[in-house]
Amino acid sequence: MKKLIATLLTALSLGMGLVSGAHAAGGGIEWDKFPKEKMTDMAALQNGAKLFVNYCLNCHAAAFNRYNRLRDLGLTEAQIKSNLLFAGDKVGETMKVSLDPKQAKDWFGATPPDLTVIARSRADGSKGSGADYLYTYLRTYYRDDTKATGWNNLAFPSVAMPHVLWELQGQRGAKFAEEADPHDASKTVHVFKGFEQLTPGTLDARAYDSAVGDLVAYLQWMGEPAQAQRFRLGVLVLLFLSVFTVFAWRLNASYWKDVK
Repeated sequence: MKKLIATLLTALSLGMGLVSGAHAAGGGIEWDKFPKEKMTDMAALQNGAKLFVNYCLNCHAAAFNRYNRLRDLGLTEAQIKSNLLFAGDKVGETMKVSLDPKQAKDWFGATPPDLTVIARSRADGSKGSGADYLYTYLRTYYRDDTKATGWNNLAFPSVAMPHVLWELQGQRGAKFAEEADPHDASKTVHVFKGFEQLTPGTLDARAYDSAVGDLVAYLQWMGEPAQAQRFRLGVLVLLFLSVFTVFAWRLNASYWKDVK
């Protein structure tokens, strides 16, 4: 149990460390709002699970989530085995990766963090939820030949992770301009002016944004698979307490009506 708690804390600290690194590097853009309606869309969550397995699970583990938990998304065990298991894992096993942490650190400069609770760990009260951050992050990659990976990101400048979804989105460049600093006229600031499409992807802009929304919805769901059930149970409990309060109030009035 102690080992499990220590591992969870390590995963959270890695995620939070990357967040603080993003802020320190100047990731000062406003976060786009994640389409929350996807959290109740089973088709979107299923597609998000497929994208996660195909594009994220090669380097990032989800060691605190099991494949069989995907049955909560309406998938059968046969569908999970046929479409989401590629490395001989069993349905009851956790979503782990075979990537050596030491090699990953040599290649990327840091060990890729576990993604089980990544959406919850990235929240920022002043900017939005962790889902908002991830939705923005996965949609603001651009080509930058000055970086080792050839990629950069507006939400996480100088990010070590390359753009794994580039085939879907295509390759984009970012346009910047030097403008006068509004706080000091003697200085200039590097201002983002927009993206330019360099090569097309397999999805158009709207379809890509929708796919990213599906993936982020799955990452949000994975952090707390029982969230929807907890909400439903909470509503039932509140309804029960409301009815019980009325009965208790009337019963109390009946007991004390003859007491002067």
